Order: sequence, then structure tokens, then C-alpha cells
Amino acid sequence: MGFFDNLIKSTDRTGNNLKINWLALTDKAQLEEIIKISIVKPVLIFKHSTRCGTSRMALKNFESDYDIPENEIVMYFLDLLEYRTLSNDISEKFKVAHQSPQVLVIKNGEVIYNDSHYSITVKAIKEVVCN
Repeated sequence: MGFFDNLIKSTDRTGNNLKINWLALTDKAQLEEIIKISIVKPVLIFKHSTRCGTSRMALKNFESDYDIPENEIVMYFLDLLEYRTLSNDISEKFKVAHQSPQVLVIKNGEVIYNDSHYSITVKAIKEVVCN
């Protein structure tokens, strides 16, 4: 099983037993789906470089702190090495400069939060999603 497969399935979180049910973001057409979903529920896109130590650590920290109930947010995962062009499409569509790693939260078709590198925190995302 590949690295990306393991990320999609995710693992139990120590202490809170929540899993991140990542949806693989692999196609530009999904961006319109994300906009539609965001009208009903916030959507998070995690852009990750599988060869970058900083990205790997940011993802690990995010996943270990993750405690947002599944019914609060829809989670998409983008493998930047496989889908770099799609990352550019995201930047253009949502008017946010590309970073790696990067998190975007979309609500009502607009980016309401974005951050990158070690500034990515579950706490900050909860503040914009759960309030």
C-alpha cells in the first residue's frame, strides 16, 4: 500500500479516536463540487507535498490534533506531486497564492481561511468552522 493510500485511510487519533475521512482531490471538476458542498458545509483542502519534510510534519501535527466532528466539515486531500496543475487551478479559482503545505477552508464558495507550513492548526480551523 502506498503512502497516499495510508493518508486517505488515516489512522485512529490517540485520545479522541476521530479519523480524518480524506477525499482525494484529483480532478479540476471537483472544484465546482467543492463550491456546491461549501454552501451547506465548510470544505477543507489540504495541499501536501509527499517529498517535503516540512509538509509531512505539518500534516502529522494536523492529524494528531484533529478533533473536528465529521458532520462539521468535508475534508479533501491534494497530493501536490501528482496533481501540481490542480494546485494551480485551486490558486486561480480561489485567488490564493500556492503554498506547500497549505490548508484552505471554503464556505459559501469563498476561502474563509488559509494558512501554510507550521501555521496550519486545528485550533485556527475550528475557530472559523465551528463558530
